[in-house]
Amino acid sequence: MELGDIDLNQLVLFHHLMAERRVSRVAELMELTQPAVSNTLAKLRKQFGDELFVRTPKGMMPTPFAEQLAEPIGYALSMIHSGINQRVEFDPAQVQRAMTIGMTDIGEIVFLPRLMERLSREAPGITLNTVRNTAVNLRDDMEAGRVDLAIGLLPMLKAGFFQRRLFSQRYVCLFRRGHAVEKRKLTLNDFRNAEHLVIVSAGTGHGKVDELIRRAGINRTVRLSVPHFVSVGHILQDSDLVATVPERLAQQLAGPFNLSYLPHPVKLPDIAINVFWHAQAHRAPANQWLRGVICEMFGGD
Repeated sequence: MELGDIDLNQLVLFHHLMAERRVSRVAELMELTQPAVSNTLAKLRKQFGDELFVRTPKGMMPTPFAEQLAEPIGYALSMIHSGINQRVEFDPAQVQRAMTIGMTDIGEIVFLPRLMERLSREAPGITLNTVRNTAVNLRDDMEAGRVDLAIGLLPMLKAGFFQRRLFSQRYVCLFRRGHAVEKRKLTLNDFRNAEHLVIVSAGTGHGKVDELIRRAGINRTVRLSVPHFVSVGHILQDSDLVATVPERLAQQLAGPFNLSYLPHPVKLPDIAINVFWHAQAHRAPANQWLRGVICEMFGGD
């Protein structure tokens, strides 16, 4: 197939259908009738020799071939859009739009307070939404433009994504002030003898920490397990439990919850926290501006 064999609007329709999965929604976005969308889809099916989308109770689901086409088509459309709009100046103070960032509850605690204060000063018309990195199909949602950026330890985002290192951090032991383990150095025996709060952060890089501790042959008394980090400060301030957490989270929680933290006695690898964006958003002005602000505010070891 040659480029002259296909209309650019057909590719735009394909891209919208990948994101929305409903003919009625695509018709609305493109200001077409539903029969017109169906006719264009029929032409695409004939040209590619594939069904591309199959009607199901959950909407128009892409075939494996359509999934294969989605990334290069999305990238090409993004490059065309960026090229013809590259002279448009971006003024954050004038923008009125919502943007979505994928992050964990740790990210919300560490990044959002300062980021929201910055936006209120420089871009009051930008509203932020966050989604859990593990609660959505992050790769597909970023490819479809439903999620603008993602922040965290996200090894699943590789091909088709750009990334930039924000910082590296270590794991520490976090506990209430006045705890018996609060001294100059926390030993392995102190760690073994303590009672622990374990955060089972499934689907994130943090979920590997407990496995690494087990591999080191460290047996702990786990008194409580929770599925997220957001309750850690509340739990530790009124208990004798010890939690293994990233250092920047410990820094955020120590003051408000009267906690202390010490270097971890188990040799654990540092965590690399990156900001990710899809290739098709690489030159999008709002995306460029927001990730620039995030890198400026939080970049650096």
